[in-house]
Amino acid sequence: MTDIAFYHLTKFSLEQALPKLLEKTLQVGKRAVVQVGSSERAEALANDLWTYQPDSWLPHGTAKDGHAGQQPIWITPDAENPNEATFLFLCDGADRTDLPSFERCFVVFDGRSDQAVQNARAQWKTYKEAEHALTYWQQTDNGGWEKKA
Repeated sequence: MTDIAFYHLTKFSLEQALPKLLEKTLQVGKRAVVQVGSSERAEALANDLWTYQPDSWLPHGTAKDGHAGQQPIWITPDAENPNEATFLFLCDGADRTDLPSFERCFVVFDGRSDQAVQNARAQWKTYKEAEHALTYWQQTDNGGWEKKA
């Protein structure tokens, strides 16, 4: 079964938190698919990754960029895996049925949105019933993460 980690954003936005998680993904030699709610959101997030920190660079792409197979990080609104990623990031309430094809899945949700929290709880229940290994991480005041479950 896939290891699924829920990341509860309480202090910082997805745009602020996701780059650090993606940096760690690349540091361990993995590829990632980041699934978001729309094409517009994918492009906005891609632009944010180019500028989030002046001394960092995260190689990534979207459908607009093309060459998916060459992209270590692929940002998409679709349930796809064109870069053969082993890590999946589900954002904006995205969900998939092909979780077993990934080594790890990260459900990143905004704790300031009641709808996002309700959606994450429903996902937790579904994934638990499917016997995936689940963990829950909550954002700390300094932008780090504390394991809660």
